[in-house]
Amino acid sequence: MIIEIHKFASVTSTNDIAAEYAKDGAKEGTLIIADTQTKGRGRMGREFLSHEKSGIYMSLVLRPEFSAENSLLITTAAAAAVAKAIEKHTAKTAKIKWVNDIYINEKKVCGILTEGKITPTGMLEYAILGIGINLTVPKGGFGKSIENVAGALFDTEDVFDKEQIVSDILSEFSCYYENLLQKPHFEEYASRNMLFGKKVDIIRAGVRVGEGVAGEIADDFSLCVDTENGKTKLSTGEVSVKAAE
Repeated sequence: MIIEIHKFASVTSTNDIAAEYAKDGAKEGTLIIADTQTKGRGRMGREFLSHEKSGIYMSLVLRPEFSAENSLLITTAAAAAVAKAIEKHTAKTAKIKWVNDIYINEKKVCGILTEGKITPTGMLEYAILGIGINLTVPKGGFGKSIENVAGALFDTEDVFDKEQIVSDILSEFSCYYENLLQKPHFEEYASRNMLFGKKVDIIRAGVRVGEGVAGEIADDFSLCVDTENGKTKLSTGEVSVKAAE
């Protein structure tokens, strides 16, 4: 899949740079990778801290031939691919917090952000798949605001091959991407559901709108939640795990 690789010491956001390349006609498989990001971001515009040389920060230009309503397949396939690659390089179990975060031992080690441009007919002109992974804890730590929720794959810098991890992620993702509309990654993704059986708050546009107990991942990758009003399927928004009472 990879056509070109563009490496940078520092960028605002690899997704922003990849989008610029896409707008200029970059082919599918153009990869942007950086040592650090000054304005890395996740879903809902949240900041994604990208400390220098302590993580993988990369974005991939895609030109899928399907509608924007199927873009969730890109995110979920990437999550499954990252989880498999992590387990190939560590002895740790990788779980997925619906819809786009990877956790190890209840701490977030990876975030995924898919963005794109939609044509007037609702098709994707291009999609940008952004992946950020904490390889090690940065010097000075993650900071008080996220130190209780952020984690890393490794304890030291000399026990991993960063380029091989990137290669394995892209290889796993490429296998799924070839037949993405057939959802070849569903079982891999659903089996890693870290929310199953947990009490969660349902959040939309940053506002808590309900609560319930998270269930299975449905075949359209929505999250089933049992609420006081019955079972509901979440296809948008997000959930947060309720603190133990």
